[in-house]
Amino acid sequence: MRWAGQRIDAETPGTLPGLGAIAGLVRSVTTPEFQGVTFHEVLARSALNSVPGSALPFNWTVNPYRGCTHACRYCFARPTHAYLELDTGQDFDRQIVVKTNVADVLRRELARPSWSREPVALGTNTDPYQRAEGRYRLMPGIIDALASSGTPLSILTKGTLLRRDLPLLTEAAADVPVGVAVSLALGDEVLRRRLEPGVPSVRGRLDFIRAIRDAGLPCGVMVAPVLPWLTDSTEQLDQLLASLSTAGATGVTPLVLHLRPGVKEWFMKWLAYDHPALVGRYESLYAHGAYAAPSYQRAFDAKVRPLLRKHGFGGRSSHRSEPIRGMHRPSPPQDPLF
Repeated sequence: MRWAGQRIDAETPGTLPGLGAIAGLVRSVTTPEFQGVTFHEVLARSALNSVPGSALPFNWTVNPYRGCTHACRYCFARPTHAYLELDTGQDFDRQIVVKTNVADVLRRELARPSWSREPVALGTNTDPYQRAEGRYRLMPGIIDALASSGTPLSILTKGTLLRRDLPLLTEAAADVPVGVAVSLALGDEVLRRRLEPGVPSVRGRLDFIRAIRDAGLPCGVMVAPVLPWLTDSTEQLDQLLASLSTAGATGVTPLVLHLRPGVKEWFMKWLAYDHPALVGRYESLYAHGAYAAPSYQRAFDAKVRPLLRKHGFGGRSSHRSEPIRGMHRPSPPQDPLF
């Protein structure tokens, strides 16, 4: 496997007892708590990832995990597993890379004189609050490292486990701009279980949004991906936006499904099994690339804009967080590839 981006060149004595001489991959772990899942614990040489030339409101990210037990059929990050010579289907869901030293490495990088305290986003690739975070507890160290260095941060997650760190994030927001966003696109719980089997329930995430707002933090919502002919009707969008408004969301960004190579095959396999009548329509809609045909995108935009206005989210797709305690407006995680 090509673990080079996460390797060390020699054993670090005492890192994990009893493992002997090993370079790169420290150990692979299975546990009854995560049946069918293997965690590959690695020692990262870097934590900050540059996103050069990006149109996004951040140029840096941190990804403590690779792969994700949320197992979302449509996840745009699936192709990243191919780099490790793992498949983008079940391996992405079940072979999880854990950068166990990521917080320590991040602290060293943030202490460099060259670090200019640009905003850092988490959750732009795989979810930092997937179930594994309950076991490894990497995020408190990451949040503390960023906040104590004066670095603005933002988090995008489906994982209600972030509730655990709300006091830490609230404390951080007194010193640096903090953005929090939740991904919630499927209001139908039956469809959610089919497409996002490892993701917390719809009700659980709505309650989670309320908890974030009760903690005094802003909470944007990514309504992404919107699935053509499955979740894109005016009635469905109206109901979902109403629920988000009631829960206290401070901004909403709806994004139509996009299908990269490595994702498309996995999603279309599910579609053929669950909704075979839609296969031909999807093949036509995505015939010329990863994004839905421009005609569909224009029609969707015309449909969703008045609904955003109706529910108090403005006439455009806004995912900007509110200022916290008089601070500058933070830059929340906003990823058009989600």
